[in-house]
Amino acid sequence: MKTVNIHTDGACAGNQSRKNVGGWGAVLEYGPHVKEIHGGERDTTNNRMEMTALIAALGALTREGLKVRVFSDSAYLTECFRYKWHVNWAKNGWMRGKALKAPVENRDLWESLLALTGRHDCSFYRVKGHVSLAKSPESLEPIYRKFLEWNGPEFGYEDFLHATKMNNRADELANMGAAEAREGGGGSGAD
Repeated sequence: MKTVNIHTDGACAGNQSRKNVGGWGAVLEYGPHVKEIHGGERDTTNNRMEMTALIAALGALTREGLKVRVFSDSAYLTECFRYKWHVNWAKNGWMRGKALKAPVENRDLWESLLALTGRHDCSFYRVKGHVSLAKSPESLEPIYRKFLEWNGPEFGYEDFLHATKMNNRADELANMGAAEAREGGGGSGAD
């Protein structure tokens, strides 16, 4: 089975305010091939941008039945799939909370993601965002240990460095998308 690595990030300036601008970015890796995509929106939230990055990345795949490894700094995104929160949400009519009185936020995006992830064998991995790789190895060691705690021992130090580098690139792309949306664009781009 072919493996695709997807690294995503979302950004939002003025998160949940009336005049906010958000952006999303994703880096897709398939063997030696790399594709970068980004976009942005007005009146959004950071969580919506995190989810939109993955929707766009999965939508860019031209085949079904791939092994997809998703790396994100969004606990909201990764934990939902890893702990299958969405199963209970759907079972409870997309309501949450002890009394099931609160609607699940971003239901439209969750449903899109569930449809897209259902086409592939997806696994989710959490990465700490905004990590400078210029730090000393000693400074990076605790971040690497946290990466292993979140994701398991299958990853080596070089894997951690690569996932962090790609997350930083996805963050740069998200900020590009936000800048374009701020300037009146709000579309999406592929690099």
